[in-house]
Amino acid sequence: MKNPFIRQSFLFVILVVASLESYGQKAIASETKLVEVEGRKLAYRSIGKGTPIIFVNRFRGTLDTWDPLFLDKMAENFNVITFEYTGIGSSTGTLPTDIAIVAKDIKDLSQALNLKKFIVLGWSYGGLVAQAATLMYPDLITHSIFIGTGPPGKNEVPLEKAFLDVALKPINNFDDEVVLFFEPKSEASVAAAKASHDRIAKRIDISKIPSTMEVFNLYFKGGDGFREDKSNFREQLKTTKTPMLIICGDHDISFAVENWYPFTRQLKNAQMITFMQSGHGPQHQYPELSAKYITDFINLSKKNSPFY
Repeated sequence: MKNPFIRQSFLFVILVVASLESYGQKAIASETKLVEVEGRKLAYRSIGKGTPIIFVNRFRGTLDTWDPLFLDKMAENFNVITFEYTGIGSSTGTLPTDIAIVAKDIKDLSQALNLKKFIVLGWSYGGLVAQAATLMYPDLITHSIFIGTGPPGKNEVPLEKAFLDVALKPINNFDDEVVLFFEPKSEASVAAAKASHDRIAKRIDISKIPSTMEVFNLYFKGGDGFREDKSNFREQLKTTKTPMLIICGDHDISFAVENWYPFTRQLKNAQMITFMQSGHGPQHQYPELSAKYITDFINLSKKNSPFY
């Protein structure tokens, strides 16, 4: 191309396309990798650049069950790392029944990836794991995000029967997802559920999703131990210096937001956001808004925290 203007325009187009490939739909195309740690292999994916943020998954969650739009929006500002617990999905071994041991997956993965500091984001069961990791590894974790989960110890509001009616099916369909993660009584929430379902469906290996009571019970035993709270996590959470953001739906059939209310006034370094007409997966109903809230919290919390 002899014309310098045409040549420069062509190069500009190439750069734009490369940028779009880099920043658009990253989650859909991200590569699954395996890293060996202490005799087991952990499956993970990594997208985006910047401060690392490790996503910690829900009950029966795999690499494919995060909403890719939520991942992509978070990856605009962070290095988003998703992984599968020991014994789940493509990771080898057996899922431990002690949440504190499960939380070790986070530390082991971070060390294998040579992460000196990172943020942790846990959803549902993963929120329990993230809370344990926050308290166990304060020198590694700079910020913690807890989504659709509950605090340690005894909580007054139990999970609803609707959860058990559908969560334990070997395979969940779209209607089940609406009940589990959204608000069936809200047309807007159901519409958001369909949009999220369709995004996830573009890349999901159903065979990797745990489907037997044998594995379900491993999760449940971990949850039971977290409620017994023999490690006294509930008291530790009150004094941790790690900035924490709690995000909930106003009608979460798994972890009722009401269980945080008696506890929030005792937390010294936490903020809480509740989405109305929303269920157990507010970040999938509002992926872009959730990412914006989380990003702002991380960017501003250190400045505003009483511990800094």
